[in-house]
Amino acid sequence: MLGIIIGVASVIVMLAIGQGSKKSIRDQMSSMGTNLIMVMPASQQRGGIMLGNSSSQNMTLPDIIAIEKDCSYLTAVSPEVRSSGQAVVGNSNWPTSVYGVNDKYFSIRKFTIKTGRSFSDKEVQTYAKVCLVGQTIIEKLFEGKTDPIGQTVRFKGIPLLIIGVLAEKGENGMGTDQDDLIIAPYTTVQKRILAITYIQSIYASAVSEEKNDAAIDQITTSLRKSHKLKDGVTDDFQVRSQAEMVQTFSSISDVLTILLGAIAGISLLVGGIGIMNIMYVSVTERTREIGLRLSVGGRANDIMMQFLVESILLSVIGGVIGITFGILMTYVAANLMNWPTVIMPAAVIMSFLVCSAIGIFFGWYPARKASNLNPIDALRYE
Repeated sequence: MLGIIIGVASVIVMLAIGQGSKKSIRDQMSSMGTNLIMVMPASQQRGGIMLGNSSSQNMTLPDIIAIEKDCSYLTAVSPEVRSSGQAVVGNSNWPTSVYGVNDKYFSIRKFTIKTGRSFSDKEVQTYAKVCLVGQTIIEKLFEGKTDPIGQTVRFKGIPLLIIGVLAEKGENGMGTDQDDLIIAPYTTVQKRILAITYIQSIYASAVSEEKNDAAIDQITTSLRKSHKLKDGVTDDFQVRSQAEMVQTFSSISDVLTILLGAIAGISLLVGGIGIMNIMYVSVTERTREIGLRLSVGGRANDIMMQFLVESILLSVIGGVIGITFGILMTYVAANLMNWPTVIMPAAVIMSFLVCSAIGIFFGWYPARKASNLNPIDALRYE
């Protein structure tokens, strides 16, 4: 029974960890918005040399205006320009990134303003030196003690007045700290920090996750028209949705879950072989008993059913104990080790059914051997 107990418990725990990891990734990525759509420049080639996305300057503010006008399946659109560098407050400094966006960016990326306010349209139009900061910036530059609103943070020599603080979001599914950022008007980052006129990327929000594909088609059509791309010409941009990324990570998690379950399932197979060996030993040790039963009128089917029932009971009892132990170990992993776990009812049911099948499959051959014993030979057996 020990082999069955370990096998069943292993299957339940491994599948729970795999499913928990999948759910954790989905939840973290969904926190950025499952209806999130990203538009980025496509990789550029010049003289046969791949220049990468960052070299492209083909997206501009008129693209934003065209997308807002043409795409009915979008609820919000925001440009994005970004720059990495040192943020400085007094004697403290911290390497971070400044994101230049408009006020719709907060709803698109699911950012909540904890205190303060967002920047206004006028501040966007006048390249105002204002910003909002994440919790990591507060911890690193203000030691988490000072109310940063009204304070000034310098980034690449440009002073930015803090007008708002973002609520904590934590890490996303790829391990990136979503609180380590400064958000400013995109015109401010364009003109004062980067000195550029183009847009590095576009973020948009579809009306619903189900309309993602339709929204992507509308964006593609709008940008091809805006960029005057003829039929047959490759897009000079790429459109990706958060749903695609969630699906990709979920597929990877599914493969890992199946792999973990298969490895744990080997223990079940070993437990079944153990039961078969034990039943073989039982048949050998009880040969005289079998002969006696046969000699007083027992039929071969009766003998076979006796040993088969014993085998099934060993498997089922071991399975029940294994299920209990597996659920207990899952809670231990979740509460003491802080691993994300989700107990799958299907895994519990499957484990129980497999236990029953193992009892029948590995118990049938020893039971058949016992039922085919010759009564006279069995009674002579020492």
